[in-house]
Amino acid sequence: MAEEKSRPLPKGGPGNRGGGRPAEKPVNMGKTVMRVLSYMKSFKIFLVLVVFFIVMSALAGVIGTAFLKKITDDYLEPMVKFKDRSLIGPFKETLIYMGIVYLCGAISTYLYQRIMMKVSTSTLCKIRVELFEKMESLPIRFFDTHTHGEIMSRYTNDVDALREMLSNAFANFISQGITIVSIFIMMCVYSWQLTLIVIAMLFVILRVTGFIAGRSGKFFMRQQKAIGEINGYIEEMIEGTRVVKVFCHEDEANEEFSVLNENLCHVATNANTFANILGPVSNNLNYILYAIIAIAGGLLANNGTLTVGTIIAFLTYTRNFSMPIAHITQQFNSVLTALAGAERIFSIIDEEPEQDEGYVTLVPAIRNEKGELCEATERTGLWAWKHPHQSTGEITYTQVRGQVEFDDVYFGYVPEKTVLNGITLYAKPGQKIAFVGSTGAGKTTITNLINRFYDVPDGKIRYDGININKIKKSDLRRSMSMVLQDTHLFTGTVMDNIRFGKLDATEEEIIAAAKLANADSFIKHLPHGYNTMLTGDGGNLSQGQRQLLAIARAAVADPPVLILDEATSSIDTRTEALIEKGMDSLMEGRTVFVIAHRLSTVRNSNAIMVLEYGKIIERGDHDELIAQKGKYYQLYTGMFELS
Repeated sequence: MAEEKSRPLPKGGPGNRGGGRPAEKPVNMGKTVMRVLSYMKSFKIFLVLVVFFIVMSALAGVIGTAFLKKITDDYLEPMVKFKDRSLIGPFKETLIYMGIVYLCGAISTYLYQRIMMKVSTSTLCKIRVELFEKMESLPIRFFDTHTHGEIMSRYTNDVDALREMLSNAFANFISQGITIVSIFIMMCVYSWQLTLIVIAMLFVILRVTGFIAGRSGKFFMRQQKAIGEINGYIEEMIEGTRVVKVFCHEDEANEEFSVLNENLCHVATNANTFANILGPVSNNLNYILYAIIAIAGGLLANNGTLTVGTIIAFLTYTRNFSMPIAHITQQFNSVLTALAGAERIFSIIDEEPEQDEGYVTLVPAIRNEKGELCEATERTGLWAWKHPHQSTGEITYTQVRGQVEFDDVYFGYVPEKTVLNGITLYAKPGQKIAFVGSTGAGKTTITNLINRFYDVPDGKIRYDGININKIKKSDLRRSMSMVLQDTHLFTGTVMDNIRFGKLDATEEEIIAAAKLANADSFIKHLPHGYNTMLTGDGGNLSQGQRQLLAIARAAVADPPVLILDEATSSIDTRTEALIEKGMDSLMEGRTVFVIAHRLSTVRNSNAIMVLEYGKIIERGDHDELIAQKGKYYQLYTGMFELS
């Protein structure tokens, strides 16, 4: 739109395209964890079952290993030494019990993983719904200062990292924690001497793996941020492909992408290098521990302090004791990444929604026997502003007529730069008001303020005599239609896209609106007419056809106020002439605000406002302004060109 240059840009350059806080690390890990868990409150019963099956699975592993001591000392050793065949029966029976224990553990593992997958996907579903609902409630300012790709990264990379944590890490931490405690108790029971050796060696292992994991975690969190940045840039380049090609900007785009890509490559390489060496280093240290325990156990067995079965069981416990610790260390990186992603998700959820203190609402109206307006229970074609007066409690009804008044309005997208300087104008119902002027003069900003996309800090805007700050934003916008220079069509049929202007519009109303916009003819020539599917923002239509659909979408809404922001900029002069009559019919009885560079489209306006540097420097109809021989005269005669 014309005023985009006046809006605040995302902070930083290519290295911070999102404009928000970099996701270097979770600022408050405990708070973030508790907040994630709060989404799982409705699954308390499932979580209790998960913990139960995790305990069963962990204990099965510990108890199953304890059978090794009994099998070795009570059966294998006597059968080998003394050839005692009578022990074969009890030996087989013990093996069966051991197998049952491990089978119960395997079933428990399957059940808790299956339940946890259900809980995690349902939790993420709730988070995505809340994230999308919050996004829909955010003000336009938020989207002006964040790239689409960076926002999309919250739905993809960050949610996916959170999914990994909820589905795997959460259950694994509990399982491995129980396993570590259980095994430690059994190790202390079997041999306190060997347990001291394990603790001393584990201190070394944790110091080494902790250092590696810390370095890896730092780079993994930088990787999340870099992915968001590169997604934002790619999304921008895809949307602007035509512009890039027209201006031969491919080399520069490649260079900027290379900077972002190399940054991602650098942090991803470091992250995965440390992550990949963590496993081998941890495993080799565990092998060293295993060897030390085997030697020490052999010496103790030689002295008669320990039995062979005890050593075998202890060695198995040693392996099972160190592996969960290594897994927890390795998963800590993914947990940090997920929590950093969760904070990025919550940063949007915690954004202040669009504030709306309005209490005047739009209602269908009908006149009673006295000719007074009153609220109707169904649509009548007559609309009124329902105005409850807070001081007296009285409710009054004002007919919606489309009278708009600006009274000494000042506005800037950022405090240090004012875009509008003391704008005063008056649009009577049914009038066509045109704005002309150079890019950045404030034309589109005026229409943004009428819709309350931004609120006015100084001055007042009145709609039918009511300060628009008192009107609920949804009702205010429902009383208007906009046709923008940049047309956006949604995935769906042609009819669905036109119906977007009025969701309960009948097929006849939609066809009538299309005829009014002169779109009916080309729609009928589409493969499936009004049922033709549009995808990729209507990529299978010409720009002019897309704009005609946008005009039809505005027409079907049948509003009292119509805003046309370069609405015919993509339509050739012949097509423009064809729809002029339809547009005149559409504008009849409505207050219309027109922004146009093509001055031929504003000649029949009731009033033309010439803006320069946020001020109205000339106003009047076409003939009056031509007679003044000022800026408009220069623009119209070609002595001065719009830029």
